[in-house]
Amino acid sequence: MSSTPILLIAAPASGQGKTTVTAALARLHTRQGRRVRVFKCGPDFLDPYWHTLASGAPVHQIDLWMTGEADVRARLHAAAQEADLILVEGVMGLFDGEPSAADLAQRFGLPVLAVIDASAMAGTFGALAFGLQHYRPGLPWAGVLANRVASPRHADMLAQGVSDPAHWLGALLRNPALVLPERHLGLTVATELDDAMQRLDAAADALAATPLGQLDLAEWRQRWGVELSPPPVVGGAARTLAGHTVAVARDRAFCFIYEANLDTLRALGAELVFFSPLANEAVPACDAIWLPGGYPELHAATLAGNDRTRASLRAHAEAGRPLWAECGGMMALFDELETADGAVFPMWGLLPGRTVMQKRLAALGPQQLALPSGTLRGHTFHYSLAHSPAPVSARTARPDTAPAPDAGEAVYRQGAVRASYFHAWFASAPEAAASLFVPDSGTTGA
Repeated sequence: MSSTPILLIAAPASGQGKTTVTAALARLHTRQGRRVRVFKCGPDFLDPYWHTLASGAPVHQIDLWMTGEADVRARLHAAAQEADLILVEGVMGLFDGEPSAADLAQRFGLPVLAVIDASAMAGTFGALAFGLQHYRPGLPWAGVLANRVASPRHADMLAQGVSDPAHWLGALLRNPALVLPERHLGLTVATELDDAMQRLDAAADALAATPLGQLDLAEWRQRWGVELSPPPVVGGAARTLAGHTVAVARDRAFCFIYEANLDTLRALGAELVFFSPLANEAVPACDAIWLPGGYPELHAATLAGNDRTRASLRAHAEAGRPLWAECGGMMALFDELETADGAVFPMWGLLPGRTVMQKRLAALGPQQLALPSGTLRGHTFHYSLAHSPAPVSARTARPDTAPAPDAGEAVYRQGAVRASYFHAWFASAPEAAASLFVPDSGTTGA
């Protein structure tokens, strides 16, 4: 069994620059003609846009709870068959969350590269790096990279504090050109920025001057080669959606789409077609619709006037054909959307009520949805609150807990329409995912 060079890029906290470093590494090696595969630890939708642009390859999420150990093993092993190196971006701080990025690193033997914002420290940098390495016995360790460093002299001071010189992998100087822009749900989607590739190239150029950036592939394999055992052979999902066409909204307003969800629908036999509500496109001929999450609040004025999309969605639902809407997709289905500055926009009116944007995060964390055909795993992450008299057919629950009447996310049901703040990972229960896109006895009433 051959080894594949793998790094898990982590940090002591969010906001240290691990996404920039991961994308810069991917871009640097892709420019050099290497095949790079990148994964994101946790349920994040936004960072993968940058990693996809940097690597030119699909980026999937991996998480020991949401996607499951078997799924993680299968994806890493498949990537190792085609890639020269694999990068995994961690989530939050290295030991934050249950399970954490450190749990993933230890489960699969992935060496950890710690990215530390060193802008306001000197000698403490070495202590922090030492603590991250040794806090948990047996953690595979690659080294440490200093970010947002003030000067070459500052970098020298930081390097002197690292207990093992072999673990000093360099410093990135403070540079506004290397900053990836953010907004309320995280990074700005890379495809929205005309200069996204220039930003990645600037970060890759800076990284190329570090010890980490100057290592060739043989040195990567020698230092950080990982042998990934093949996953057990399992049967494929039943083609429950064979002969069905699922229309998926996909544009800047509805962009929170796991690539694995599209893969799962195709594996279930569905033919996928795409449309843009933001462009006021009518829904294509289909048997079911998926409205994923995104940023309807940023495009509320445009969406409010998109009568072709609204009329085609209504006709679809009135015909009793299934419509599954997640988070931002659900927000667009209510009567109204109120933005954080108090402006109110009429939405599409397939669900009664309104959503109101908050200035602070309203909900965050892993969730699961029990359906008759299985339990879907996923997460919730939103800044708005829903106020609706629509019937609630189910509620999500946190991992390993039972649904409670006033806890979890509501699943609203209005005829053929089902909607929730819950973002589902379809691969966690393909048959349950399929049930969202086929009619049942509940589509003709509440």
